[in-house]
Amino acid sequence: MDNVLNDHILSYVFNNMDDAVCITQKSGILQYLNPSAENLFGISADSIGKDRIWEKIPFVKRNDSLIQLFLDAITEKTETQKALVDYVNNSKKTYKLWVNITYAEENDGCFVIVINDLTQLFKVNAAFERYTSPRIADYVLNTPKGDKKGGQLKEITVLMSDLRGFTAMSSDMTPEELIKALNHYFEKMVTVIERYGGTVIEFLGDGIFVVFGAPMDDPEHAAHAVACAVEMQNVNAADHEWYAQRGFQEFEMGIGINSGNAIVGNIGSNQKMKYGVMGYPVNLAGRIESLTIGGQIIVSENTVSLINEELQINSKSNIMLKGAGEYLTIYDINGIGKYRLSNTSGQMFLWRKISLPKELSFRYVDGKVISENVHSGKIIAVSEDRHFALLTTAHRLKKNNNIVLHEFSDVYAKVIGVEEDAYIISFTARTEGFQKWIDNLQVTE
Repeated sequence: MDNVLNDHILSYVFNNMDDAVCITQKSGILQYLNPSAENLFGISADSIGKDRIWEKIPFVKRNDSLIQLFLDAITEKTETQKALVDYVNNSKKTYKLWVNITYAEENDGCFVIVINDLTQLFKVNAAFERYTSPRIADYVLNTPKGDKKGGQLKEITVLMSDLRGFTAMSSDMTPEELIKALNHYFEKMVTVIERYGGTVIEFLGDGIFVVFGAPMDDPEHAAHAVACAVEMQNVNAADHEWYAQRGFQEFEMGIGINSGNAIVGNIGSNQKMKYGVMGYPVNLAGRIESLTIGGQIIVSENTVSLINEELQINSKSNIMLKGAGEYLTIYDINGIGKYRLSNTSGQMFLWRKISLPKELSFRYVDGKVISENVHSGKIIAVSEDRHFALLTTAHRLKKNNNIVLHEFSDVYAKVIGVEEDAYIISFTARTEGFQKWIDNLQVTE
């Protein structure tokens, strides 16, 4: 009576469980399939006692691992075989399966095969990684208390990147073109960031906020951040042809890097949380990034002090940031170790003088505010690529001042230095109208 009851309970469990269960003879001939196994493999009861299990699996390349797993189990007859494998059914639908094969010697030997369908779980994990980052996903899913609110003070390096003149550029693009160009840019940059162990915290419009050294420890977080920045600039510079072929303006990126102790961890409520990084080191990285021009990498002294590799430095400056209260030492970096910038950052400019200096007017830009006061000046020379110019003006300018050209309200420039009696300015946006204007300037050889 007890055996009958046990058989009834087992039959009920097998017939109602989501996992697929198969039992085969030691030769692989099917002896039993529960309904989940029949649905998964599309095997009918007619195969019982006649077909080997691998003979019912479609012979396509992605099923090789699953078929080989069955063959190995039959040949070796080891106690257990376990593997995560792909499976493509006759309708071309792809599954992720966790297969557990157990050999039982009783009753002349048989194999009990239990299969967990993990397809949906993999889809959820893949989506989670896309909406955060692989490292954050791994931290949350596989670290004790990784999904709990809270943070810790940790030494990290922050990298902030931003596209120069993107707002003006985007006004000349359709929404479809804008998304296509941005997605291409982000795809390229994120590939580089992940290669160097960086974690993308979030995309800030056309900017990228990256942290090195969290959530996973990285003793070389400062060096990895700088090497990553160099390769990001090189990859972006090499990609200009892609934009040109599609009628887009090239993307120019500035990168700022800073290191320090920041709060890292899960921030939010029980209903919605995100992995975040907060503190002065983050704010300072953003301020440093705002000093850059396209193709440039500026690194704080905090970061430089943590790097043992040789740095190639274009220049060193002491600046006073608003609200800082003290001077900050920053470095214009051209390379680290074996990594060197392939762009023209830090080069000696080959100036083309303008036969008739071009008068223009400009206004100061302070953060997001444009001054009402209009100042005048003259463009006396332009660089060969028309990205830089020499500006003379009776008004006193300082390095890193931002200005907007009065004739072109969407064209901005940054003062990057002084040469003789003129200011070197870098144009951070070049709209179609401005490009025609600057290309038509009469230059002398």
